[in-house]
Amino acid sequence: MHGTHNAITDPRNETIQVMVNGELSLRNEAKISVFDSGYLVGDGVWEALRLHQGVLVFLKEHFNRLWQGAATIGMELPFTREMLLKDIQKTLEANKMQDHVHVRVMVTRGIKKTPSQDPRLTISGPNVVIIAEHKKASPDSKEKGVKLFTSTIRRGSPDYLDPRLNCHSKLHEVQALIQALQAGADEALMLDINGFVSTCNATNFFMVKDGQVWTSTGQYCMNGITRGKVIQACHRSGIPCRQKNFSLFDVYGADEAFVTGSFGGITPVTEVDGRTINDGKVPGNITKRLQQLYQQLVEEAIQDGSQ
Repeated sequence: MHGTHNAITDPRNETIQVMVNGELSLRNEAKISVFDSGYLVGDGVWEALRLHQGVLVFLKEHFNRLWQGAATIGMELPFTREMLLKDIQKTLEANKMQDHVHVRVMVTRGIKKTPSQDPRLTISGPNVVIIAEHKKASPDSKEKGVKLFTSTIRRGSPDYLDPRLNCHSKLHEVQALIQALQAGADEALMLDINGFVSTCNATNFFMVKDGQVWTSTGQYCMNGITRGKVIQACHRSGIPCRQKNFSLFDVYGADEAFVTGSFGGITPVTEVDGRTINDGKVPGNITKRLQQLYQQLVEEAIQDGSQ
């Protein structure tokens, strides 16, 4: 397996404790009902955070996205940000975690009386699961880069499933990834409903042309925290960054390309649909510069969180 979510194997993960609705259980004992809304119909939202040197970096942005997602699907969260943070910290402490940790927070609408999509049949409050794992990104991804394949599965329109929503309904992204894997690639590049480049199945896409960084308009792509930080890094350093419509015509002639995500940070792209990018050299000069600038933002967040 090779891709943007490759992690170095860590045996400590075999005995981690998982929090389910405030209670900690060993990994192989953590359970949730088969009548859970998320299991039955994908009715829920989630968030993924990184713990570096004891600090949950970009926590405010991640919580903003989680609360926005819950509001979007009409799910009232019966807890405050402070309460959720306390549970996350309790999970981290129980697992003696300090660095290179990936935290997944999943909130579903709750337990259903019977299998149905009708929210009125929910008979409990939201279910909250917190999984924290020791996960250090494998250096292979950044050293080798990743190959992309353009899927026939399109990113949805905001009027039926807004791509910015971090929800449990991810089947279209899974379908896109399967197409890419069957084509021999590592991840899927996805177009929007108008045929312009949108995002990848699990990361956000950027390309570089003539010294400029291009990414999609944001209308049909994931509301990536790392995506936003890369755009911020460009503005701070004077690197031209354009959020615009562009097509595969532009991508195939790109000087560099990379993808972004909370887990892997910035990962170079070496190939799109069989076309080699930057002669296969990774990372390109601007990609390398942005990797450094993004790391600076992470370090600033660590300093701010530790004060």
